[in-house]
Amino acid sequence: MVRAITVLAALSGALAVAAGAFGAHGASGQAAEWLKTGGQYQLIHAVAALVAARMEARGPAWLFVGGAALFAGTLYLMALGLPRWLGAVTPLGGAALIGGWLWLAWEAGKRETGR
Repeated sequence: MVRAITVLAALSGALAVAAGAFGAHGASGQAAEWLKTGGQYQLIHAVAALVAARMEARGPAWLFVGGAALFAGTLYLMALGLPRWLGAVTPLGGAALIGGWLWLAWEAGKRETGR
């Protein structure tokens, strides 16, 4: 399971860098902002997924990978010209990311107290 998360997190990081580069050099206006925001969130959560996987906190790691894919993916799709109603889906990815952080905090606290 750690291997799958690691592979997906690494691919997520690569996609985040590509999206950020495209936003900086090949897009303008709102599309560039969506690519920048999506890239930042995706890259941060690719690293968070790697850390969580190494902690053997699989649930938070999956929320980071999946939430980042949903959050950033909808922004990327809108930047590429798909309908703006996809923006209504973006917060679901954000909620998954928040859930991942809360779950990771709970896991870390549980381990510290030995429960």
